Amino acid sequence: MGEASLGELLGIWVEGWASTRRYPVRDVGAFKAVELTDKTGDWEAFAVHPTAREFADLASFVTESQPRIVTILTDDVAAYRALAQEHGLIELGADQELMIMDFEGKDVEAPWLNDDELKLTTEYEDHSATVTVRTTDGVLAAQGHVAVTQGYAVFDRIITEPAFRRRGLGSFVMRALTAAMSEHRLDQGLLIASVDGQHLYHHLGWSDVSAVVIFANPGASKGASLSD
Repeated sequence: MGEASLGELLGIWVEGWASTRRYPVRDVGAFKAVELTDKTGDWEAFAVHPTAREFADLASFVTESQPRIVTILTDDVAAYRALAQEHGLIELGADQELMIMDFEGKDVEAPWLNDDELKLTTEYEDHSATVTVRTTDGVLAAQGHVAVTQGYAVFDRIITEPAFRRRGLGSFVMRALTAAMSEHRLDQGLLIASVDGQHLYHHLGWSDVSAVVIFANPGASKGASLSD
């Protein structure tokens, strides 16, 4: 697989992310927007390194409706903070990261759940899968989702419940999701991670691609995470 540009990677991630969550997608000029049907019910636009003019158009789109937000991938967060201030937007957060994994030479075999109190379930739907780990009593311990998009595996909502942390379940879920998609002969994976998630993914061999910064209208709630 040839090396994709950051814009191409964002487009692939948006498509896979929206697929796992069943979000509608629309075009906003040259950019994509996703309707957050399970959150605000409004739109979140995405862009890579927009020009000042493009950012103005995105800001205009956001200010049309109070719940709307825009997410920018950039290596110059300070520049977009200044542009956001010019257009009356506030920063919701800049602590997430687009990450990538090269699967070549990596173990894609289904992992073994070495705990008699826990049970793994994998559910398949089209080109996606959901991995769930529950206790024998049915209590949720960990879960994750993955969708295949344009030859990439897009991972989403990798969670471990507080009572089950520090037992390696995050790593287990990632390996199980990768194994679930192994028949597609994927070369790379994509995800957007919070600060806590980044520590796990770095440990598993994932690499940083770009900082992620989110802007919104004044009065918006803090902490708009793309991984929750």
